[in-house]
Amino acid sequence: MKRRVVITACSAITPIGYGRPAIVDSLCRGLSGVKPLRDDGLLTGHIHSRVFGTVDYPIAYEFTRSQRKTMGPVAYYACQVAKDTLAASGLSRDFIESGRLGVAFGSTHGSPTVQREIYKTFFQHLETEFSSIGAVDYLRSMVHTTAVNITRMFGITGRVIASSTACTTSSQAIGFGYEMVKYGMQDAMLCGGADEYDTTTVAVFDNLLACSVGYNDHPARTPRPFDRRRDGLVVGEGGAAVLLEEYEAAKKRGAPILGEVIGFACNNNGGDLILPNLKGITSTLRLALADAAIEPAAVDYVSAHATATKMGDIVESQAIEAVYGQKPHVTALKSYTGHTMGTCGAIELIMTLYMMAEGFLAPTLNLEEVDPRCAMLNHTPGVIEATTRIASIQNFAFGGVNTCLLVKNGSEVG
Repeated sequence: MKRRVVITACSAITPIGYGRPAIVDSLCRGLSGVKPLRDDGLLTGHIHSRVFGTVDYPIAYEFTRSQRKTMGPVAYYACQVAKDTLAASGLSRDFIESGRLGVAFGSTHGSPTVQREIYKTFFQHLETEFSSIGAVDYLRSMVHTTAVNITRMFGITGRVIASSTACTTSSQAIGFGYEMVKYGMQDAMLCGGADEYDTTTVAVFDNLLACSVGYNDHPARTPRPFDRRRDGLVVGEGGAAVLLEEYEAAKKRGAPILGEVIGFACNNNGGDLILPNLKGITSTLRLALADAAIEPAAVDYVSAHATATKMGDIVESQAIEAVYGQKPHVTALKSYTGHTMGTCGAIELIMTLYMMAEGFLAPTLNLEEVDPRCAMLNHTPGVIEATTRIASIQNFAFGGVNTCLLVKNGSEVG
């Protein structure tokens, strides 16, 4: 039997703020979280892009010394938003530790800053410092460090899914968590993703000529999704988590309903691992609609993946028009935060939930002159009042992985 899946709590640490008030304020005021790239003393001098979506405010972590031992920066983000989300959920400790709650959480690389130190020891100080590398270093750096540090910190004994599919990491985690609850394999899932500041991530995309380089002296003017003068993505950081629950159980315990996940799809282009694929993307969007059993006209708003790369924005625009036509408003939320990599899907879902609840839609920042090849969409011209009943959150990743989440406004759930 298929069960309904609702979102009952969430938290996000982003370049434009931590928590709902700060994030909503930034969206309403058009504040960018893109700042100058910090000098790491190693790679920075070789990177052309000098901008980054930065979490530059203090966060009061209250983790024990034992908990910190296995955590790199990416796990700090993950565990903090997980802690916030569980606290807001009102779930009992007995339930959290019962095995009925699972975790679906991931990151792009694990912790590259910890990995960097390990590799430096291997290649520069092998003879003198090799013995200093221990099991804890691996636990801090491994690709599933976010998921397992969350389970350890909160005593979660249910299923663990550690997604790591680049830009679709957290949207895939949420989708897989939705399926776990929908098909009765878990009663609740804590889902999301995190990625940390590190110049190695920038260097990879910079080397692929995918990063923005033309606005190094004016960081807030980039990225520029859908704009004629866009010149690439801006790498960012952050963490985000949502709690998914079976609807009847959530209703019975009086949990707040922030939204309902009504559809999910994930597929692969089956070909090129880098270039966007119109057929693959449109197929994903249509599969999500089929899963939700709704028509395209029911979708009011699209949170576009829109990284501000030349071809990516064009192909996604074509896919949106092919599936949804020109009805839904479209925003590229990465224009505020940069591309937060493995956490972008969760962050953009949470931003969308906040906008739904507050009754507005934010525009795409820096969209001053729409590229004619992207002009077929219903771009959001400024902050507008809007009642959004159903939203589509779509993300696409290197490797040809595509995802789409369809979410209903919490006020519409009944």
